[in-house]
Amino acid sequence: MSNTASSGTPMAAGPLTRAVLEIDEYVAGLGWDQPARLFALVDTGRLRSQEPGLAERLGLTEDAPEGTLTPIEQDELPAGSPLDEFLGTIAWPDSVVGCALSVERLMLPPSAEASVPDGLDEKRLAKWVAEHPERQEVRMTVAVLRGGKRESALRLREKDAATDVLTGSDLVPGLAEALTATFAE
Repeated sequence: MSNTASSGTPMAAGPLTRAVLEIDEYVAGLGWDQPARLFALVDTGRLRSQEPGLAERLGLTEDAPEGTLTPIEQDELPAGSPLDEFLGTIAWPDSVVGCALSVERLMLPPSAEASVPDGLDEKRLAKWVAEHPERQEVRMTVAVLRGGKRESALRLREKDAATDVLTGSDLVPGLAEALTATFAE
């Protein structure tokens, strides 16, 4: 487990937006062609009071503003396991207030989606997209809280700069719903 590095994320942003941008910056520092990475989100103040040793190892020595979230990277996701199946196996302890996932995908612009050949199975569709001249590599970081609040950050490989990261709560709704389901009783 590792804590993500603190960043130049704007303090005016809400705690969930700051957490998703902090994770995006951390993963960006590792470079591209990375496996999916899963993070638990914990309340920083509660972590410092209940687990002072862990908080110190994570470098959380200063008082954090109320509601600040600390992302804690989880073990590597099992290779070859479909993401939706893996997410269905997760059960979080009560101390985890949210979770986040960072994953790389190939995307096509809307103009190219009309030219997708009919009848391709998932494997052939993935190959077709991977060979398309307009494909774009994107890293999606999606975070959700137990109560359903969500935030996302998208970073294109061709515009790989923190100033070009797009954020919004509904950028990757399917992944946000899958992460929210990990908190279902």
